[in-house]
Amino acid sequence: MSLSYRQPGVILTDRRFTVPLDHAAPDGETIELYAREAVASDKAGQELPWLLYLQGGPGFGANRFVGRQAWLDRALKDYRVLLLDQRGTGSSTPATRQTLPLRGGPAEQADYLTRFRADAIVRDCEAIRAEVTGGAPWTVLGQSFGGFCAVAYLSLAPEGLETAVITGGLPSLHAHADDVYRAAYPRIERKVGAHYARYPQDVERARRIADHLLTHDVTLPNGYRFTVEAFQSLGLMLGASDGSHRLHHLLEDAFVRTPFGLELSDAFQEQAQSLLSYAAHPLYALVHESIYGQDARPTAWAAERIRAEFPQFDAAKALAGDTPVLFTGETVHPWMFEADPALRPLRETADLLAARTDWQPLYDPARLAANEVPVVAAVYHDDMYVDTAHSLETARAIRGLRTWVTDEFEHDGLRAGAPRVLDRLLAMASDAV
Repeated sequence: MSLSYRQPGVILTDRRFTVPLDHAAPDGETIELYAREAVASDKAGQELPWLLYLQGGPGFGANRFVGRQAWLDRALKDYRVLLLDQRGTGSSTPATRQTLPLRGGPAEQADYLTRFRADAIVRDCEAIRAEVTGGAPWTVLGQSFGGFCAVAYLSLAPEGLETAVITGGLPSLHAHADDVYRAAYPRIERKVGAHYARYPQDVERARRIADHLLTHDVTLPNGYRFTVEAFQSLGLMLGASDGSHRLHHLLEDAFVRTPFGLELSDAFQEQAQSLLSYAAHPLYALVHESIYGQDARPTAWAAERIRAEFPQFDAAKALAGDTPVLFTGETVHPWMFEADPALRPLRETADLLAARTDWQPLYDPARLAANEVPVVAAVYHDDMYVDTAHSLETARAIRGLRTWVTDEFEHDGLRAGAPRVLDRLLAMASDAV
């Protein structure tokens, strides 16, 4: 039974669906999907086209907006919107340290999680489309990993799409995880350099914090083991429009004087643990590298292995000399499954996923080259999370795709520039071939 309720300017309806865990075995085990339908209050009785929103990640549920926040305001002018919690996220049969043991041991858990990639998400969307739209194709809006899913949609089931709108999410069609991270570390270094140029006082602040963590055992209030590598991973913020400023504010009051000398303040530790913990989205850490698995090669903790090719990210070496401590970005490492209480029980599961050699292709280059669905994509000029060169190569490989390449926004342009970003892309889509 669907439940509808109101927020300012919008009517929301909770929708739940049952889909196969494995779409190749439609009569087998099932899982539940949750989605929130949104329609403008003054258009609730109208026949409107549907827009399906696919969140970034992987591993994050759809936005929980209040009223007509951000890009949703623009979308509601023309569409009835479905905000889907992709399988394993939000309220869609969640996959966490608490629920995964229901599957059995690590081997069973890893097998289960192989079915949580973009291809399965697309099959989910097709399974529910008939019930939602009556069979009509819909427009997909894919942010970041949601854009990866949109490209998989164009490969697997283009007949389900009226239009595809992608923001910061054109994946490489061929790159192995090694290639992805080999391209990522130089981008991350540029972002860190830009941060230190904006806030030169943060060079010394970061060095002091890193030195403290190298010489002290620090456990955050939630039990997270706060190592220097964990501190460096806070650079994840630098890929967002306001991330450099937020990182600066985090660093400026890190220490407090106590009867035992200088210690990391409770306020700093509280903020750090909220940024570091995967408790709210463990699936991100578990399947992040598998989204790049498309052949018989294992991902094999690619971000950790490739980092060794960039010794400038070694904090101890930086402190031994006079170079700045570099932050890292959107990378997942084995040590996270030792440091984070939300991930510790899942370390063996993660190792098994990293070792798999049976990944199947997610994209169909031949079908994309013959694409007939109007597709538009915002490509952010120096996106820290998704390589611009990879995105533009893919854009050229998809027939009829129109790009908007901009340095006005970072990876979160859909949020930071809303509703202007969506407005521009929808205008482009109306003219696309």
